[in-house]
Amino acid sequence: MSVPRTARARARAEITREITDAARRQLAESGAPALSLRAIARELGMVSSALYRYFPSRDELLTALIIEAYNALGDTAERAVANAETPRAQFLAASNAVRDWAIAHPHEYALVYGSPVPGYHAPETTIGPASRAPIAMLQIVHRAWEAGTLSVPGDALTPDLSAQSANIAAMIAPGLPEPAVARAFIALTQLFGMVTFELFGQLDNSMDPAGPFVAYAMEAMADFIGLSA
Repeated sequence: MSVPRTARARARAEITREITDAARRQLAESGAPALSLRAIARELGMVSSALYRYFPSRDELLTALIIEAYNALGDTAERAVANAETPRAQFLAASNAVRDWAIAHPHEYALVYGSPVPGYHAPETTIGPASRAPIAMLQIVHRAWEAGTLSVPGDALTPDLSAQSANIAAMIAPGLPEPAVARAFIALTQLFGMVTFELFGQLDNSMDPAGPFVAYAMEAMADFIGLSA
């Protein structure tokens, strides 16, 4: 009995992959707001009712694409961290990997970091995948602090920011000083902001090509965080 079930599972996985591949092509051609299950069914030669057995709604398909994109980015960042030695090298490698992935997958990046899709509300199942890359980079700072190689800033935080940073530290980097958490998040927003500017053409005719600018900025952010050379 196990063989037929396995065969069905494989067939379902293959059709699911074909649907999500077609959906990504549609993202590239028309953008997320225009994503259409009926158009995907036509491309794949399926009747709409058959496709709805895999994704009952456009929102469920969007959620699957969003989770896949976040997990792919998380995999990329985590591999970069694992292949570098010092915390500073890990931070720079992960930053480069995030940018490289975004450049190679601009439509998936736009899906998760671009304008919200009208009428779509991401469910809680997207939170874990969305957190992977930021967590990987914050844990670099935590390990540097544990090893005694982090220059901890003496910033005075407002009560609200202090509480936010303490909450993040408790969940991800226990014991990490609150100013170090805040600075790490500043660096993260700088990274994703620069990548977004680059992909959406905001650096054209200025910091173009953007590679040297991003490299310089990430070195500056490593200093700002307190990651020793």
